[in-house]
Amino acid sequence: MSQPVSNLKAMLASMSPKLNDSRVAYLSSKDVQAVFAKLPPDAIIGAFREEEATTFIVELTAAENSGLEILFRGAWITLTVHSALTGVGLTAAFAKALGDEGISANVVAAYYHDHIFVSVEDAERAMAALQKLQQENH
Repeated sequence: MSQPVSNLKAMLASMSPKLNDSRVAYLSSKDVQAVFAKLPPDAIIGAFREEEATTFIVELTAAENSGLEILFRGAWITLTVHSALTGVGLTAAFAKALGDEGISANVVAAYYHDHIFVSVEDAERAMAALQKLQQENH
């Protein structure tokens, strides 16, 4: 397994964005068990509990089949660099690159990779902006 990268220049130069085939949906519910009852467990990509409710990121097809209210439909981009959780500046750099293109980014930092969720319509432009950022840092 690779070691986490914490140097900003190295993270940017090797971030290698990948547009995943899966499309996603954001759902929100105060009743977590009701969501679990309507979705196959492997359809849930992530969840975050907030004071108001729990937000779920799930595979779009499963969300559409569940009858649950879909709040956002998105494309899923993974930065394939194993960025360190303590690395500084990666999120700011790619958020600025996407923001400069008028693209909203919803970000999840997991242990191995950062994941960016953008609207389906913005997926190709987001990939181009991220690839440009990577090339500028080689």
